[in-house]
Amino acid sequence: MNASMINAMVSMNALQQKLDLIADNMANVNTVGYKKKEATFEDLLNNAKRQPNSFSQPGRLTPLDFSQGWGSKLTMIQPNLSQGPMNETQVPTDLAIEGNALFEVQVDGAGNRAYTRSGAFQLTMAANGDTILATEKGYPVIANIPDGNGNIVEGNIVLPAGYNLRVDADGTVLGVSSAGTINLGSIKLLQATRPAALTAVADNLFAIATGINVDDVVQEITPTLDNRIALRQGYLEQSNVEYVDEATELINVQRAYQLAARALSSSDTMMSLANSMRA
Repeated sequence: MNASMINAMVSMNALQQKLDLIADNMANVNTVGYKKKEATFEDLLNNAKRQPNSFSQPGRLTPLDFSQGWGSKLTMIQPNLSQGPMNETQVPTDLAIEGNALFEVQVDGAGNRAYTRSGAFQLTMAANGDTILATEKGYPVIANIPDGNGNIVEGNIVLPAGYNLRVDADGTVLGVSSAGTINLGSIKLLQATRPAALTAVADNLFAIATGINVDDVVQEITPTLDNRIALRQGYLEQSNVEYVDEATELINVQRAYQLAARALSSSDTMMSLANSMRA
């Protein structure tokens, strides 16, 4: 009875975490660039046992060996980076990624970076007065900028006054005006080689935990026809959460949770009856 109670309690804890994850996905079904979370579970412990020899009766076909499990636990949550549907907005600062890649943004003055699929950008004023491309929360978008000496350095997309923004499929950013066209740099894109190491944080961003080598998780990539990665200006990628699939999974997990709760209740009842027995 103790084993069944432990198994039920452990399973209920894991199923509650799964319910929370599904609820988070369903709440973000309309969030631009949101990537649904997927959970991985594994058994805590399995004990291989054998019934006493007295259980071996003539005509018995099933083996005497059996496995006793102790429930499962949540071991990993990782984002599903599959492509979401594209929605045309015709807003020049809206960008959508086609293919497996991420935008990089600067989240603080110390230069710390985060990653996102949401291209709902806007033009905002930096501390020095420049008009730069940033997220809705004001995080500057990282780009590769020519420094005028033939070198490429990381920086922000700065749009001079009187110019309009144009972004090509390969990420090249141009400033367009009646006076001509100027090269403002190119949007930096990175491909996740270890999606499991990306941690979802606030503002629809992904971060990489301290102590993990960033180069082992994301690598810079240039959009080409070969890798089928491209930027689409005037589009936004929608959430890749399928509401019907999540609702179906929610029902299945709720039923499993109810079954584990009943098993716990039955074990508790049996324990109470055993304790109340008199010799």
